[in-house]
Amino acid sequence: MAQRCSAGWRAITVGLLSILAGSALAGPDLTTKHEKGRCAIRGQCGKQSFFGSDLPCPDNGPAKAPTDDVRKQLVDICGEQWADTDVCCEAEQLDALKTNLDRATPIINACPACKENFYNMFCTFTCSPDQSLFINVTDTVPKGSKFLVTQLTHLVSDEYAGTFYDSCKDVKFGATNGKAMDFIGGGAKNYTQFLKFLGDKKFLGSPFQMDFPRPDDAEFPDMEAMNKHAHPCDTDDELYRCACLDCGASCTELPEVTGVKQCYVGLLPCLSFAVIIVYSVFLALLCTAVAGHVAYQKHSQQKNERLRLLQDLEPSDDEDEGDIVHNVSMLDRPTKHYFVNTWCDRLFSRLGYVCARFPVITIVTSVVVVGLMSLGWLRFAIETDPVRLWVAPDSAAAQEKAFFDEKFGPFFRAEQAFLVNDTHKGAPVLSYETLDWWFGVEDQIRRLKSSQSGVTLDQVCFKPIEDACVVQSVTGYFQADFANLSPSSWQDDLLDCVDNPTQCLPEFQQPLDPHLLFGGVNQSVLDAQALVVTWVVNNHAEGTPELQRAVDFEDEMKNYLKLVQDDAKSRGLRLSFTTEVSLEQELNKSTNTDAKIVVVSYVIMFLYASLALGSTTLTVQSVLRNPANALVQSKFMLGTVGILIVLMSVAASVGLFSAAGIKVTLIIAEVIPFLVLAVGVDNIFLIVHEFERINISHPEGSIPERVSRALGRMGPSILLSALTETTAFALGCAVGMPAVRNFAAYAAGAVFINAILQVTMFIAVLSLNQQRVETNRADCFPFLRVSKADPGYLNEAGAGEEGALQRFIRKTYAPAILGKKTKVFILAIFFGIFTAGVALFPAVELGLDQRIAMPSDSYLIPYFNDLYDYLDVGPPVYFVTKELNVTERRPQKELCGRFSACDQGSLANIVEAERKRPEVSYLAAPAASWLDDFFLWLNPENEKCCVDKRKPCFANRTPAWNMTLYGMPEGEEFIDYLERWIEAPTTEDCPLGGKAAYADALVIDAKHNTIPASHFRTAHTPLRSQSDFIAAYTAARRIAKEISKDVETEVFPYSKFYIFFDQYTSIVRLAGALIGSALAAVLVITTILLGSIATALIVTLVVAMTVSAIIGSMAVMGVSLNAVSLVNLIICVGISVEFTAHIARAFTFPSRATMERAPRHRFRGRDARAWTAMVNVASSVISGITITKILGVGVLAFTRSKIFEIYYFRVWVALVLWASTHALILLPVLLSLFGGKGYVDPESEGGLEQDLRRRQYPALLGDDDEEYDSDD
Repeated sequence: MAQRCSAGWRAITVGLLSILAGSALAGPDLTTKHEKGRCAIRGQCGKQSFFGSDLPCPDNGPAKAPTDDVRKQLVDICGEQWADTDVCCEAEQLDALKTNLDRATPIINACPACKENFYNMFCTFTCSPDQSLFINVTDTVPKGSKFLVTQLTHLVSDEYAGTFYDSCKDVKFGATNGKAMDFIGGGAKNYTQFLKFLGDKKFLGSPFQMDFPRPDDAEFPDMEAMNKHAHPCDTDDELYRCACLDCGASCTELPEVTGVKQCYVGLLPCLSFAVIIVYSVFLALLCTAVAGHVAYQKHSQQKNERLRLLQDLEPSDDEDEGDIVHNVSMLDRPTKHYFVNTWCDRLFSRLGYVCARFPVITIVTSVVVVGLMSLGWLRFAIETDPVRLWVAPDSAAAQEKAFFDEKFGPFFRAEQAFLVNDTHKGAPVLSYETLDWWFGVEDQIRRLKSSQSGVTLDQVCFKPIEDACVVQSVTGYFQADFANLSPSSWQDDLLDCVDNPTQCLPEFQQPLDPHLLFGGVNQSVLDAQALVVTWVVNNHAEGTPELQRAVDFEDEMKNYLKLVQDDAKSRGLRLSFTTEVSLEQELNKSTNTDAKIVVVSYVIMFLYASLALGSTTLTVQSVLRNPANALVQSKFMLGTVGILIVLMSVAASVGLFSAAGIKVTLIIAEVIPFLVLAVGVDNIFLIVHEFERINISHPEGSIPERVSRALGRMGPSILLSALTETTAFALGCAVGMPAVRNFAAYAAGAVFINAILQVTMFIAVLSLNQQRVETNRADCFPFLRVSKADPGYLNEAGAGEEGALQRFIRKTYAPAILGKKTKVFILAIFFGIFTAGVALFPAVELGLDQRIAMPSDSYLIPYFNDLYDYLDVGPPVYFVTKELNVTERRPQKELCGRFSACDQGSLANIVEAERKRPEVSYLAAPAASWLDDFFLWLNPENEKCCVDKRKPCFANRTPAWNMTLYGMPEGEEFIDYLERWIEAPTTEDCPLGGKAAYADALVIDAKHNTIPASHFRTAHTPLRSQSDFIAAYTAARRIAKEISKDVETEVFPYSKFYIFFDQYTSIVRLAGALIGSALAAVLVITTILLGSIATALIVTLVVAMTVSAIIGSMAVMGVSLNAVSLVNLIICVGISVEFTAHIARAFTFPSRATMERAPRHRFRGRDARAWTAMVNVASSVISGITITKILGVGVLAFTRSKIFEIYYFRVWVALVLWASTHALILLPVLLSLFGGKGYVDPESEGGLEQDLRRRQYPALLGDDDEEYDSDD
């Protein structure tokens, strides 16, 4: 189509510049006289060569009056202003003039001002009676008895030339969605370039050289520049005024876009500024409160001293002051029971007794249930389609994509390559040798055959016209034939092609856009740093054999280009590429390295669990005393079972959800084992540690009774953490993105099943293990009895000695953080961290860079780097209309843009006006309006377009075709003409035919006389970052919403990338809702299980502060917000509760014996309970939760996948850091200040002696009282 247009324009140029009249003279009649009424050239004196065009004769004679027939013909072509004047042209010239102007008309007809100026220019050049005033013949050659003009000077005023160029520069040629200036002016950027293009002598161009010097009285004293009235495109004359689509000056100014700019105070976002101000006020109030308290204390102390002096108050010798102080911490000890905790304690005690009493039945039942759930693996399926993975099926973007594919067919498949000079940065890539090599590469690709089905490029490529594939490449300028490239002139030839793309058409006959071919251009394409090559392949519906053929060829092409990469490297070049199938393959690539990391993480966790669990009863001293004890007291079997339970829970969860039809993703396969491992091992530590304490405090009880007591004590804590974690994970199912939703479901199921197995199957194994220990049988080999082991080992004095960590917490750490001054400092620091985290919220970027989602060694990463660095065009975008009856005049006005009757807010006008402000609209191209081009096709001036019985369709129509749409077809007639137009080919005689450009742009329902769907194509500006893509999608949504206000139907934007960015329009709001819901769930669950709204609020606050610190860390560590990181944040809420739950419960249900032994003179009430909580469980939180999380997460640092390293490893490292510090430092301080009421621990009943026997540290029963007494 475009080639025919360009060929037509070349014919126009040849014809218009050779239409001259005159008679042969004896000698060259050069333009010696320059005066009104005198010609400069006239007549056609023959051709200079056999294939050349007719050239004019020089004729400086006077203008003559034409005959009546010539006069009528001239007026019909050029207008009434030629009705009463002499002329320098004759009948044969006017025939040729009309033929050539008719060919130009379809290109410029949309803008009446441009068309009128164009006609005026050539009518004046051909027929003006004052030719000699602005035309001067400068060179001729003899031809027989005649002379041929080969060069002349044509003076055109700057005013006319400037207005002429301005009126045409924005005119859009709808069939190519390009500019008419590319055809009539070679893409000129100003009027001098425009005139030069018109006058340059070239093959298939101007037959003689016509120079357009700037008017100068000194150089051309007798001449006057042609300066007829030129119509500006925004003229007030409605007859010539152009539409906004073709004339930027005619566009109305759009209202300013609101909501784009963010609120700032100086350089700070308003949110950051506000929280900093609030924290400053908080800090000031805190300092004021501290200063006031200190002053009040000093005043009270002085007052008490004065009273003591006045009253001579002394303590009585009979008072046992030490006893009073010793019991001060017990004055506020809890005395009430909490029925929920008591019920949970009894429930877990009963469960523990049954499981320990019947361990084999419990284990077999657990294995059978897990086995039955794992039968779902028979329906195991992995989802690999990126669209199904990352797009919610009910999202607007997904539904719109389905509509687009159904109505217009799937979007084209694209294979693209970048060739970059790799010798040094910024070096030009073009050279004769490089082009020689690349021509060969492309030729080889054309000959490639897929190994699967023998498919070639020619069989799968997109062919808009005839039988040529669309390949956007620099080779297209030379028709993909290296023989057309001259070693000496290839650079000049290339520059000419870039300047005049219509002169160098590729095989598929459409002009090549240099922005699509060259990247990193500075001053000229010869300086380009990269060559861009794009092969366009037809797409088909999923599951069709045609699609499989395309995929087969893409696989073959991918393998070949990988080989070419090595060849390019040897030439100092770098080749990066992608095929349509590449992204899906790379996103779903499973690597051996990652499989090794999974195995390594489980081995490390197994070793740690076994050693740490064994350390509860096995000390270095006992091993040195009797090495045989190590064989009995080690807990490798328990560690193995703990890891096995994690694997069982993952297997059961996958089986359960696979049976439900929920597909697995690679994120599930690779991340959930880490997650469940990190979460699931913690409870094992807590259960084993508590059980060993029960063994010490109640050695007389049976094994089931001791297990029952241990689970009764720890069960409610496990319930609290498991419930909050499962609830928080399950909330992730609210995210519409399937990969994330499925991940959340699998994780919630695995964590919940893991908790159930731990309080059943693990308890049974723990019972069997204790039987083994008490019968002195070897760990891992229970059939072997170790006779040399100490039989009464558990009653040894050193068996229950507290470790260094426990002693440090009791003697140093807990008293230190609960000091009054330390509390103030801790509050100031942590609320400062909270402030910093919230202040960094605006710095968290949105998006998920495709480069991150792939393995770090993927061949696509260099491609995406080059794509962002070098591609200078944006992706196409379509504005789609649904069910609009365009056969009626009202909807026609709502869509069109080229006619005076079009609505100011019509689709075409709004898109064009938005294109004028690309910084907010991200639109770079005018809309290709099928409706405008259809109506222009009906214009009878386009005599070769719509033809009935050899006459233009609308030739004698009443009313005549006009720019007001009055008289345009409607109803059934509209559909009849539309169906003819959509089948009309694009030819040089009629480039407005709809088949090539719009065959897939609209759906015609002839039965109901309506258009069920149509689209209007434009393009985005170059998009070079995730923020650009998100902003472009948001802008397109806004524009479609504006269009819908005027158009009586739904209008939506569609581009291939939109489907992946739809989530970002609401992800911030969704993140707030999900995290808020998770925190609300934490508040409700902790309130119910702890029985205190104050304590629950503190736990929720600490979790919220932890999450805010993690979000702030995301901004610092470069982790953007997307559906993956959002689910991670929900996970962070659940795991943060695990850090805080055990301490909060130990505070609410304090151990009576531990609380009684709190340091004298220091703690009472909430302080004593906070100290008790830290002494009881802080060491377990560190060894059983913090370290297991570090080990479970740390191995992710070695993964090859950047998405795991960034979105899991970094976030989870921040989680472990902030959750542990907030739980171990801030939480006890807040509890000591504002904690809720406490309750009696049911396990503490039975008298003081029993409580002391149940103490965590049996050493305290003896002579350690002095240690406690000294802890001032």
